[in-house]
Amino acid sequence: MEAIAPLHDPLSGVVVVVLVDFLRQHQGWGWLRLVAGATPYKEVPGLTMVKVMGSGHGGGFSLRPSATHQGLICTFSHLDMALKFLDSPWVQAYRDRARECWTGVMSVQSARGHWDKQAWQASTLEALGAQLQAHDPARVQPMGPFAVLTRASIVPTKAMAFWRYAPAAQADLGKSPGCLLAMGLGEAPLVRQCTFSVWQDTAAMLQYAHQGAHQLASAAAYKHQFFSESLFVRMQVMQMAGVWKGQPFQFQSQSDLRDARTSTSSCESALDRATPQVSHV
Repeated sequence: MEAIAPLHDPLSGVVVVVLVDFLRQHQGWGWLRLVAGATPYKEVPGLTMVKVMGSGHGGGFSLRPSATHQGLICTFSHLDMALKFLDSPWVQAYRDRARECWTGVMSVQSARGHWDKQAWQASTLEALGAQLQAHDPARVQPMGPFAVLTRASIVPTKAMAFWRYAPAAQADLGKSPGCLLAMGLGEAPLVRQCTFSVWQDTAAMLQYAHQGAHQLASAAAYKHQFFSESLFVRMQVMQMAGVWKGQPFQFQSQSDLRDARTSTSSCESALDRATPQVSHV
């Protein structure tokens, strides 16, 4: 579940997220994905990081683990490679075994902090395949829904204190107005937690972040220094599709994906040859 290779410069590119709720008969296959971690994805062209993550009961933030819910978080050097990955056997294997599956492609708008000592930075125009349209304001102006990724390594001796605040904050997240999707993820029980959410607009996310249980949890995390490492990433959704908790999703930013189709053909041919402090609570 570690990064494929140690990276020293800030991580830049495009983010792919796959959320899956496995059919009961495929729980064993899903468990093997967690055990294998990054190993099955070593030959994916353009992949710079991959995390195979478990989830709490029902895909939420419970201390009780889910037997069927799982998430895959990847970063790619170029958008066209990310799009090709979504159509690849690697992702289709998840879809074939899922009761529900959601996929999204996102550009990073801003990031602060680290994940495994690796900083992230905003997606470049080159990564988005937009070299020839950098002068076009419509190309870089955020449009449509956006996503938030938070990740934290919790100091082991402070884990129980952290979890006294987390359930209420996460319960508020799932029912917060403007939150289209939310899932709790984790690399390790109790101490390495991640939250992924998709929002209708900025105002809705800020309203959640700055009031109620989340505000209390955020203040406690800062005051008591619950985290040894943390990362907050805001992303623009360029494409999302699938079904999650009974809700269908379908969105595609035409301008970004058109740029991707006209970017470097060498990236596509490489994949064709391949084998298959918000508070973090």
